[in-house]
Amino acid sequence: MLPGAPVPGAAGRGRRLLRWLGLRLWSRRGTLVFALLWFGSWLFLNGLVLVHRSILSDFCTDDKSKSILQRLCLEFGEGSVTGDMCEDLCVLGLVEYKRCLYYENGKKVVEARWRGNPVILKSKLENFSSYEPLGILDYQDTAEELSPLDVVFYATLEVRNSLGLAEEDEDEGGGGSNVSLARLWGKKLKSPDKIYSREELASLWSLLQQEEYTFLRVLQDLSTHVAKVLGSCGHFYAVEYLSAGHAWDQNIFSLEEAGSGARGRWSAREKVHRIALSFLHMVKHFDHDFTHKLHLCDIKPENFAIRKDLTVVAIDVDMAFFEPKMRDILDQNCSSDDDCNFFDCSSSCNLNQRRCSARRRNSNLQVICEKIFRSWFSPTLLGAKAGLPLQVELQRAVQECSETDGGVEEREDGRGEAGQGRGVHQRLLSILTRLLQEGGASGEGGGAWDEKGHAHTALNF
Repeated sequence: MLPGAPVPGAAGRGRRLLRWLGLRLWSRRGTLVFALLWFGSWLFLNGLVLVHRSILSDFCTDDKSKSILQRLCLEFGEGSVTGDMCEDLCVLGLVEYKRCLYYENGKKVVEARWRGNPVILKSKLENFSSYEPLGILDYQDTAEELSPLDVVFYATLEVRNSLGLAEEDEDEGGGGSNVSLARLWGKKLKSPDKIYSREELASLWSLLQQEEYTFLRVLQDLSTHVAKVLGSCGHFYAVEYLSAGHAWDQNIFSLEEAGSGARGRWSAREKVHRIALSFLHMVKHFDHDFTHKLHLCDIKPENFAIRKDLTVVAIDVDMAFFEPKMRDILDQNCSSDDDCNFFDCSSSCNLNQRRCSARRRNSNLQVICEKIFRSWFSPTLLGAKAGLPLQVELQRAVQECSETDGGVEEREDGRGEAGQGRGVHQRLLSILTRLLQEGGASGEGGGAWDEKGHAHTALNF
């Protein structure tokens, strides 16, 4: 073979080697791609399972609701919990489950019928064991029971802590908070020899850890504008059933059954005007009639209801705070006014101190005008009546109200935003009253709701 001549078959062997190397490289890439696809699919499917479980765990189902109530009855049978509703619920079958209304992050709200009357059952957490136990029971001799005064002392501390009220706040006098606490415990103090069982104390303690329950019980006999607590069993409590408002309803509330009486049925528009007046009465009541102003920080139709006499009732008060607690919430660091908004309650940012003002800038009245009255009294909804002089005046007053900071009360100097808020409130009150008179409506919208249902007396908490 001549020097430099190509070796026979060398080119073929080289091509075969390259092809083999290419196949190996493709095989490794294919394996890697397959592994990545498999791993990605595994992550995706597991993610779907977790999301599905999470959705189902917070889904409002009848089966889950019934199982929670069955567990409560087991705890009642074991002697762990008690309450004036327990025997009717767990033994006599006088509490009939209807449907689940709400379930999120453990908070449970269901509709039921108690002795034939519709009620709402609520608990902030679904399990009794999720609440902190009363610590003093761990140190108390089994044979030694707490005295009624001990119970009042510990419960009052918990109520104050829940509502954000210090002891000096209750000693100011002339307001409602100190009176309400006396009424809350007054009936029990009439029986100084009463001995509280451990299940009574444990049940009471689980209820007092729920801010909404505490709030409703404290204001039970002091306000017609909050839902009535009718009874309890363990950590669940029953409140009066009232149909909540809906943002999609042009009248917000169902008006068919409301407002009918011996004087005949009012028109839908007359009912709306009377409900608006009740909102104004509620605002003034919450601003004036307690030791501290009461702030509503989640104002929307779903959080209010009306009784048959058209009285407006706050039915979801998880975001209601007396002035001291409101100031603590608002007093935060900030870089702009946007940092000083707590739901519907807002203040302003002091850029020099980079601190939110502890004083609320807007008011209950302003937010109600913005979120409820503006839609009620809009020209679109009023139609041909929108051009009538009183209706035009009302629209202007509502517009001014929604843009005016400050509440109903006057400031000490009688000037400023608080005074403006009071002026707008009086204008709205006057216009709505004239509209009712002009429409030929007579009489008032009825008095306070006369509760004829089952009294919450066994624990009186």
